[in-house]
Amino acid sequence: MEHTRCLIIGSGPAGYTAAIYTGRADLHPVLYEGMQPGGQLTITTEIENFPGYPEGIGGTEMMSDLRKQALRFGADIRTGAIAEIDLSSRPFKAKADNGNAIEAETVIIATGASARWLGLESEKRLYGQGVSACATCDGYFYKNLDVAVVGGGDTACEEACYLATLCNKVYQIVRRDELRASKAMQHKVLENPKIEVLWNSVTQEICGNDLDGVTGADLKNVKTGEMKHIDIAGFFVAIGHKPNTDFLNGQLELDAEGYIHVQDPSCATSVPGVFAAGDVCDPRYRQAVVAAGRGCVAAIDVERFLHQ
Repeated sequence: MEHTRCLIIGSGPAGYTAAIYTGRADLHPVLYEGMQPGGQLTITTEIENFPGYPEGIGGTEMMSDLRKQALRFGADIRTGAIAEIDLSSRPFKAKADNGNAIEAETVIIATGASARWLGLESEKRLYGQGVSACATCDGYFYKNLDVAVVGGGDTACEEACYLATLCNKVYQIVRRDELRASKAMQHKVLENPKIEVLWNSVTQEICGNDLDGVTGADLKNVKTGEMKHIDIAGFFVAIGHKPNTDFLNGQLELDAEGYIHVQDPSCATSVPGVFAAGDVCDPRYRQAVVAAGRGCVAAIDVERFLHQ
């Protein structure tokens, strides 16, 4: 069976950064890129808030740069995903989806989290052209324009309040006749003159095209059946994220939402020798620069663990 000192699972900013640092430490890491090489940023049109790119950069291009840098320092980057892993004893044993088996002295999990979507065809078609799952990432592109946020929880309310600092008007589309968010967040939304809550509403269609991007949305009142159209330039889905941890089969301690619990300030998990970085253990910030920083922390944790 193949052996490595460090197996990295996932290839977003956390995974690639971990590969850069473990590569420079002569640990010769093996990295499996997963089903979406480069992670969610590869379907983001432009990134303007990652340090070092004053003019902005495309998500695919930035992930390509990180990948090349990891390769430069000796990372063994492979296509495919880790289908199963046994964390019961060291060395840990993993199997890729192509059947390849590998054992590792340490593991860094950087599989990220996937946004929950409404399931509309137009949502998928217009993703990156006005449809987004991250107001902090993309809100600036809609400065002084009208936008909509879907959701009634804390995340949706936070996104709506953030967008209200940039945008002309924010519609918050809520399926029920009340918000699920904390009372404090509810007050912030309901008292903000730039936010209009559309109660008992669901999105039937996101309007737009490849040339103009999002131009509006058709909504339906779930109680009356009445249809309503709103003119918007941005559509933000904030109904939660799902961390990509199913392949772990409950072998690590997770929080109530399924995110890997790490022992801050380190990236250590509940199993010695296993570390986690990026969105797979971060339900709060979900930013590329934070993920990259935590990838660095995980790599340094691995190096120190192996030297003990």
